[in-house]
Amino acid sequence: MARGNRFIALISFLLILNVSGVLSVTFTMINKCSQTVWPGILSSAGISPLDTTGFALQKDESRIVTVPTSWSGRLWGRTHCSEDSTGKFSCISGDCGSGKVECSGGGATPPATLAEFTLNGANGLDFYDVSLVDGYNLPMLVVPEGGTGGNCSTTGCVVNLNDLCPNDLKVTSEDGSHVACKSACEAFGDPQYCCSGAYGNPNTCKPSSYSEFFKNACPRAYSYAYDDGTSTFTCASASYVITFCPPLSTSKKSTKYPEAAELPLYNSTMTYLGGGESLEDGGVSSSSPMRVSFVQFLGGAVSLFFLLSSSTSSAIWRSI
Repeated sequence: MARGNRFIALISFLLILNVSGVLSVTFTMINKCSQTVWPGILSSAGISPLDTTGFALQKDESRIVTVPTSWSGRLWGRTHCSEDSTGKFSCISGDCGSGKVECSGGGATPPATLAEFTLNGANGLDFYDVSLVDGYNLPMLVVPEGGTGGNCSTTGCVVNLNDLCPNDLKVTSEDGSHVACKSACEAFGDPQYCCSGAYGNPNTCKPSSYSEFFKNACPRAYSYAYDDGTSTFTCASASYVITFCPPLSTSKKSTKYPEAAELPLYNSTMTYLGGGESLEDGGVSSSSPMRVSFVQFLGGAVSLFFLLSSSTSSAIWRSI
């Protein structure tokens, strides 16, 4: 009888833990890039920091980070990192300013691809997105696992935009390689790009030719501040796999990015490139190099033609 009571008490305790949200969520971070990535993690204001706020992730390495179910914050990948002669740690893209591998409360210096989470929010749902509002530095994919409720969709930006980035937005390293792509807000500081001042609401802040570059390439990612409708996803009771430089697969043709809402999940994810308004009509400098580029991927024997001309509204789905 006593044994039965102990068993019932144990089951009751576990149920209470589950209902009260004490159980944790796991973030599995995987690096499929050709180089080391240093993930950084920042908790939102008022949320306790995680046990780790930054670490190195070698090529093909993965790491599981345990997160409270009520956590909110963001994570990103830092690249081209090193220590100087004094031991100060810094990165060319995504640096968090701590001077160490652990970010310790520091956020990503733009430009950086961000994965943002609010777990166990309204109606018990997780809200998550991948944002290019602060620019781009790495392909990233977020895949919910084991979730219920919400749409539990895969999201991210799996295209390498660093070479395709308009010249006005490109960030280059000392050796001349392209390592990141700025947002128009960071590059120019104009309120219409930053959704600030008179443009600080969704009625006045509209997509620009620059944000359309990001949106066309990565339809499920945030491209500017008020891009909520096609870029925020929900799930419940899920864990998440975050992959840097995910492998690519499948293809489809379309003529406009809203169709991206029907993209299938990972391993049959379709990524969209192409389509664009006139650069002059969109107020973009005629020197912005949204021109035809040919990109060849050895390894996967994948090639594509990327077309963003100043007068053509065309679309190319990347054959993956």
